[in-house]
Amino acid sequence: MFVRELTYQGFRNLHPGQFEPCEGVNILYGENAQGKTNLLEACWLFTGSRSFRGSKDSELVQFGAEQARLSLQFTAAAREQEAAITIRQRRQVTLNGVSLPSAARLAGSFCGVVFSPAHLSLVKEGPEGRRRFVDAAYCQLKPGYVGALAEYHKALAQRNAFLKDTKDSGRLTDEQAKLLDLWDYALAAAGARLTLARSHYIRNLQPLAADVYNGLSAGREQMVLSWQSAVSAEGSAADIANRWLEQLYAARRTDIAAGFSTVGAHREDLQILVDDVAVKTFGSQGQQRSAVLALKLAEASLLQQVTKEPPVAFLDDVMSELDVSRQDYILNHIDGWQVFITCCEPSATLRATAGQVFSVKQGVISK
Repeated sequence: MFVRELTYQGFRNLHPGQFEPCEGVNILYGENAQGKTNLLEACWLFTGSRSFRGSKDSELVQFGAEQARLSLQFTAAAREQEAAITIRQRRQVTLNGVSLPSAARLAGSFCGVVFSPAHLSLVKEGPEGRRRFVDAAYCQLKPGYVGALAEYHKALAQRNAFLKDTKDSGRLTDEQAKLLDLWDYALAAAGARLTLARSHYIRNLQPLAADVYNGLSAGREQMVLSWQSAVSAEGSAADIANRWLEQLYAARRTDIAAGFSTVGAHREDLQILVDDVAVKTFGSQGQQRSAVLALKLAEASLLQQVTKEPPVAFLDDVMSELDVSRQDYILNHIDGWQVFITCCEPSATLRATAGQVFSVKQGVISK
């Protein structure tokens, strides 16, 4: 999988133009706030995911512009393809000339993995970011999972709206109880699909991440991943749905009093242990960084196993923060891939003769 050409107009601080990378290592260097990360972000949007910086779509449009327009020519599935994104308040997308109903439908067509300092939040902050990481990674493997996520969040919003409306009403009427039963069934069924997919993904990710972490730590430490849920993920989706129904019914009084759903797949979490200790709470800075790198490299390896071709790797200002041995370890794992690396000084980041180097200054990219 390769980016052939990216064309951009009205996006962030980038001056209108086009970018033609090589199939190997592409180094983007320049001072801070010049547009290096913006270029990676523009490419990343074609995976169908949101900005890896957490930005809203409207924030991607250049100040004073009515819209941003991006076009990507890329090779995937052994053929040349093209996608386009127009951003106003939201994204409008086409793939090979066909309009798609949502940007998320690009998932699986163009696959990438991004490393960013912001991803330290995967281990440092709350469970929402870890759920988002797993969901986004699984969407690239199984694009149909986008629909499962949408179904769950719709059911959750409807159930929460009902609970909010009945919060101060005291005891439910028979009609209200029957209506809540319907939302319970909907949430349990949708949640079962998420729980099954997430737990399956982490089981497959675990040995790959453990191997990477072992390499990064030179065999001194071990990392273990597990998916934490209020219900067991064993059995079929129907079995899991029944367990969620039991959980929802047991929490009904609590949910009515709170005015929102206190249990469900939206409360699940990824547990990351290093030497049997939670890295979030007790891990050192180095352990936390290595854990994130292991997660992302494992995500890329799993993606390659399933799609039979390497994803595009985006390394945003992370290589310079690593020692030489860790840099080499990461680069060895993505040898033969198309790689984009941002840095302030290229000589301090990569000791390689192959590839291309681009200067980024005030939104202008040049060789």
